[in-house]
Parts: sequence; structure tokens; C-alpha cells
Amino acid sequence: MPRMVLSLDGVVLREVNLSKERTTIGRRSHNDVVIDNLAVSGEHAVVYASGSDIYLEDLGSTNGTTVNGQPIKKHLLQSGDIVEIGKYRLKFLADGATGSETEVDIDTSQPLRREFYGPGPATIQVRQPAGGADEGGQPAAMIKILSGANAGRELALVKALTTIGRPGHQVAVITRRPTGYFIAHVEGEVFPTVNGANLGSAAHPLKDKDIIELAGVKMEFSNPAAAG
Repeated sequence: MPRMVLSLDGVVLREVNLSKERTTIGRRSHNDVVIDNLAVSGEHAVVYASGSDIYLEDLGSTNGTTVNGQPIKKHLLQSGDIVEIGKYRLKFLADGATGSETEVDIDTSQPLRREFYGPGPATIQVRQPAGGADEGGQPAAMIKILSGANAGRELALVKALTTIGRPGHQVAVITRRPTGYFIAHVEGEVFPTVNGANLGSAAHPLKDKDIIELAGVKMEFSNPAAAG
């Protein structure tokens, strides 16, 4: 299925499957891809299918839309095209194509931008699939949810970047680096806590058995590679 990978400052925020005839992009909450940033118009752009082709069309936005650095009104998308809307980038990937963005890690020495990138239900979300091992075949670190509707559920951190939380309320990312796992705040006026301590805006290294509290949900981080 064709898709677009949304990123900001090199950090992947989400993947959007283009399963609908029309996928709208804009600041207002009714869009399929919501980017709550003043540089983005309420209804900024739309991606739509015409036969076997997929087009991107700017909807008369204030600040415009560019593809591969060139301003466009309407553009026939090719796999690998980079769409820029404000400071955000969307990489278009045709059906069956793979994109390196899905493996992008972040510089944990820098705080992430606190930007809202999409609406979501009032439940804890993990945007990467669970599994038993990471991409290198090593036992994956895990999150075990301790409270709320999903209490007892375990989620393997099998990807380089996992987004957790409630979009529009409180969101964080857990990243896997050669030196270990780190958690960083992305969105929300209230910062997550680790073992009861406010996380703040900087990335924080995670240790086995750390307790994370995010969006009113407590969870335990465990790392088999570091345990014992």
C-alpha cells in the first residue's frame, strides 16, 4: 500500500497509509493528517488517487507546498518524493517501496519539538508492532502496562523509535541506540515521569525496571540485555 512518512527535524512521527481515495493534510482536526502548527493552513493539501496515479494538490494554502524543494500546485507523486509543509516533511513511498525513515534514530542530546501531529483516542497507544526480538535479533526491551484499560499488556520495543501516549494530550518516544534506550517528551504541557521524577525536555536514559508514568498510565520498562 502506498504511504507517506511524516517527520520533523529528522525524527519520524508517524506513517500514513494512503488507503483512502483522498487523504487530507492540514491544521484542523478533521483532516486525515493533522499538523497543529501555525505555518500549516487549516486545509493545506490533499493526496488523491486518479487511476493508478497518486497526486498531491495544494489547497490554496497560505505558505504553500513544495516537492523536492520546488513549489507545486498539483504534482504527480513518484516514490521517494519529499513533500515539505512548513517544517514538516512527508516522504512518499509507492506500494512495496521501503524507506529508511522508518529506522531513523534521534540525537538524544537535544530535546524533541513539542508539536501536535494527529488526533487519537483516550487510550495509551504504541505505534510499533510487538515482537520478541529487535532488528538485530537480540531480545527486545519491553514495556509492561501497569494501570488503565490495558494493564498487563506487554509491548516489545522492536524498532528504533516507538511513539507512546495520547496524541493531543501527552506523547513521548522511546528510542533504541547503541548505548541503550532513551525516553524523550514530544507533546503535552505535562512531562512524563520516570520513577516519580519529572522527565523535563531532555532525553532520559532508561534502566531495567524503571517505572514510567505517561498520560495517566503507569508502565514498567524492562531490558533483558541489561538485567542482571
